[in-house]
Parts: sequence; C-alpha cells; structure tokens
Amino acid sequence: MKKLILISLLFFIENNIISQDHSYQIALLKYNGGGDWYANPTSLPNLIAFCNSKLNTNIEENPAEIEVGSKEIFSYPFVHLTGHGNVVFNSQEAENLRSYLLAGGFLHISDNYGIDEFIRPQMKLVFPNIDFIELPNTHKIYHQYFEFNEGLPKIHQHDDKSPQGFGLYYEGRLICFYDYECDLGDGWEDQEVHGDSEQTRIKALKMGANILMYALMGGDF
Repeated sequence: MKKLILISLLFFIENNIISQDHSYQIALLKYNGGGDWYANPTSLPNLIAFCNSKLNTNIEENPAEIEVGSKEIFSYPFVHLTGHGNVVFNSQEAENLRSYLLAGGFLHISDNYGIDEFIRPQMKLVFPNIDFIELPNTHKIYHQYFEFNEGLPKIHQHDDKSPQGFGLYYEGRLICFYDYECDLGDGWEDQEVHGDSEQTRIKALKMGANILMYALMGGDF
C-alpha cells in the first residue's frame, strides 16, 4: 500500500501538480449527458479553505474544472463529481477515468439528489467487474482527522433515507468514494445558498476533509 501511495505521489509530481506556491490542486469533473456537473459552485473552494485552515494543508484555493476524457486529469490527485441529472461517459472517457484511478488518482462522487440512477451504470463502464460496496462505520475514511463514529452524516433530507457511503476497491485500494442520500457538496456551499445551520455545514466540511485526507494519505493520516 505504502509503495503504491509513493508511486502515485511521484506520478502527480511529475505531472506538475507541485508548484512553488501550493502543494497541489484538486478538480471538478465535467461530463456530458445534460446533468449539472457545475452544481454547487462554492462547495470545493469552501472545502479547500476549511482544509487549509484547519488541517494546515496547502491546496490551491481555486479548483480546476476538467473534462472526464482529458489527459489533464492526471495532474490532479483528487477529483470531485456531482450533479442532479444524467451522466454519460463515452468509451474514451471511461477508459481515461479508469487509467487515472489505476494510476493513483481518487474520485469522490457526491449525490446532489438524483444522480444515483445515472452514475452507477457509467461507473460500470469504467470498471465492469467492480461493484460499489457500502463502507462500514469503522472504515478509516470516517476516522481521519475528524471522528464520525456513526458513519456518513446526514446533511440534506432528500427522500429521508439513511445516508450511505459506498466505495469502489481495486486490488485492495479504495479508488472512489460515493456519498449517497447525504449531499456533502450542498453542505460545503456558502450558508446563504441552502440556509444550512453552521453546525450542519461544519459537519459536512469535516467529513469532506476526512475524504480528502484519506485520498491524499492513503488512509494513514
């Protein structure tokens, strides 16, 4: 595991992720199909600001926006995908995302209510032989810098279902985390966007920080 993490970090360094001013940059994934990949425009900047302030990270303040099929995706160790509607990957995009994740990249998918029926078949194109599995509350992603002993927190009600955190594993490594019926991205947004309480927003930001730190440190934080 540690060897794989080291190889992954070296890979991203070689692809110019390290700069003099910031250690790295994270990215928002742009996809086709008509779904609003651009939802929650303040969410990633707020998560970055929270991590830089509370965890002493050194992430570029402005996230990149990158096409799923672009080779530039390999410049970012962490990519985030969200939206409400249709998601479509063509064969080249699916293969590009697969190559990125196998090279050490990490994908976080946030269900912004309605994406589930679309994202699952598309991720099957990326990894036909891998299924999402629900992560137990004891998983390290819930116990990084912040403790979530009951697992994924509930941020927005949606269908009043319990929040679930799903993962895709490849050869023992978690390469994708999917928050379902939770909507972390909404919780990261500016307070006036959804009117969430400060307590709810902080809870969402703490969980987001855990995901980001897990992705970057391989669960060893």
